[in-house]
Amino acid sequence: MGAAADQRGTGGSVSMEKWVMLGALVVSTAVGSYPMDGYDYTGIKRLEQARLTQEGQLAGKPQPHGGTLHLDQVDIRLRDRPDFEIPAPDPEFTRRLVDIVGRGDYSVALLDITDRDNPKYAEHNAAVTRNPGSVGKLMVALAVFQLLADLYPNDIEKRRAILKDTLVTADEFVLSDHHTVRFFNVDTHQLSRRQLRPGDQGTLWEYMDWMISASSNSAASAVMKELTLMAHFRERYPVGREEADAYIENTPRQDLSATFTTALQEPVTRNGLDITMLRQGSFFTRTGDIRIPGPNSYATPRELMRYLVRMEKGRLVDDWSSREIKRLMYSTERRIRYAAAPALFPAAVYFKSGSLFRCHSRPCPSYRGDKENLMNSVAIVETPAETRERYYIVTLMTNVLGVNSASAHAALAARIDKLIESMHSAP
Repeated sequence: MGAAADQRGTGGSVSMEKWVMLGALVVSTAVGSYPMDGYDYTGIKRLEQARLTQEGQLAGKPQPHGGTLHLDQVDIRLRDRPDFEIPAPDPEFTRRLVDIVGRGDYSVALLDITDRDNPKYAEHNAAVTRNPGSVGKLMVALAVFQLLADLYPNDIEKRRAILKDTLVTADEFVLSDHHTVRFFNVDTHQLSRRQLRPGDQGTLWEYMDWMISASSNSAASAVMKELTLMAHFRERYPVGREEADAYIENTPRQDLSATFTTALQEPVTRNGLDITMLRQGSFFTRTGDIRIPGPNSYATPRELMRYLVRMEKGRLVDDWSSREIKRLMYSTERRIRYAAAPALFPAAVYFKSGSLFRCHSRPCPSYRGDKENLMNSVAIVETPAETRERYYIVTLMTNVLGVNSASAHAALAARIDKLIESMHSAP
């Protein structure tokens, strides 16, 4: 099997044979997240490397100003508005958004919450259903935090301890993925960046960070396996490697699939979201999808917007879980795609991106599929970062065949930011 056919990602309903025939590729480029001073709180060693680089103690490119917020500055912003709902689309706001987007195969939702007493909402093709790509990893994060809350509803420190202290060892479920992740030795200050492979160790929180910050499909599948183990062993989780392996090896695939699917999908409905409009179905690696099969995945910009609004209200599981998911989304490394717009450098950006491209034949040029060429972005923008004079949310899904849409997303981000600024400028 060629390299092109080896990239397996978002758990669509297409059969493996058909994916090979089409030369399918699922790709999400790395973008760092979580505040840089979060190492002591989380144990995520990558954050210490980012902090030391920002301070000039290690070589590397520093963050733009919007990526330098401290842990206590990264918080949910609608906690005091539990009844906040997305308003009906504003006709004039929608007209201006459509003028910016144009008439291509774009689906977008835009919510301006700068004036929280008078929010404005616009959308264009926002009910169109597409595969979310790696944006679906936000559903994995929701599932983990929901299960932790179910097991320890009144003990946040226990939940944090499981995330921080549970050691995860990669196995065949991480095969295969081209994304690289950061390994940092906090004692020697040595940094390496490579693909995850069987035997690699990190805490559960580090794997979740790799899943979001580097958009590692391997890390996501490792987390999904841990989610399945947690759902089965409940309060006994984490169990020893031998017992965990025996469960995976000896349990029928349909039973594993039922446990996994329930743990991954029930939290969507329980948290007030529409499972018919937002679902992550299966693993992000071929091996994971073979060992524990799952259904297809889909999302709409409108339902992704509802996910982010509920997070901002503290309504994804609970206040603590919502805040931690948002912190995982905080961009603290090289910004890409929508987040790469220079206009957003002063902004705190909470971001997840994902791509899926397929071709009629091979080779299939990266991000230029001629059968399907999805590029998806969700972003919360608080700008400038310290004062949050402007505060808005964007969810974007595009399918422009044969073209790498990364630059188009960045250009759109600049135009949307200018639109929001114009709505709040003094006459």
